[in-house]
This record gives sequence, C-alpha cells and structure tokens, in this order.
Amino acid sequence: MPMIEAKVTMELPVEKRDVLKAEFGKAISIMGKPESYLMINLVDKQDLYFGGKKLDKGAYVEVKILGSIEGGASGKMTAKLCEILEKELRIPGNAVYVSYWGTANWGWNGSNF
Repeated sequence: MPMIEAKVTMELPVEKRDVLKAEFGKAISIMGKPESYLMINLVDKQDLYFGGKKLDKGAYVEVKILGSIEGGASGKMTAKLCEILEKELRIPGNAVYVSYWGTANWGWNGSNF
C-alpha cells in the first residue's frame, strides 16, 4: 500500500531508475511497509524552484501510505531518501523536499484495504 513518487530535475537513464527502484524498495521498510506492495513513480526532467531560483539538481518526493505517519519513522525515512538521492544523483539534501501522506482508505484490485 505504500507509494513513493520522486520528481527530479535531471534525466534518469534506465540504469539509475533501476538503482532508485531498488534503494526505495529497501527504504520503505523504515515506514513499516513491505516492498511487495510498494509502487514507485519516477518523474524526471522537472522544473523545480526553491527560494525563487531554478534548481539545477533538486527533488520533490512524496511518500504515501495506508495508515498514519509516525514522526520518528518519517524522520528516518527523510534521512534515507536524502542519502539515496545524494549518492545516486548528487542531489544535495538542501535541495530535497519530502512530504508524507497517510490515509485510512487505499484501494487495490477492485476493493479497499
């Protein structure tokens, strides 16, 4: 039931998409969710602005889950996502925003959990 969507400023070749998919898949366990239900959407070549200036390297990441978001887990998840983006795409942490969305309603396969 989790979903990670990452919008980044640069182009993502297939190799980088595969690495991000694998790393995000490992990271979702921080939120207490299994990779087996994780959906990932990687959106590249986005125009992102921060403080009125266009970012050469930047990212906006949304993490959506079924249930409530626990503050300690989201803090660890933000650190891990920033670490992944820095290592794989050289995006500095001060150019990354991460938002969290918890919901009581999540549909899949014709019904809701």
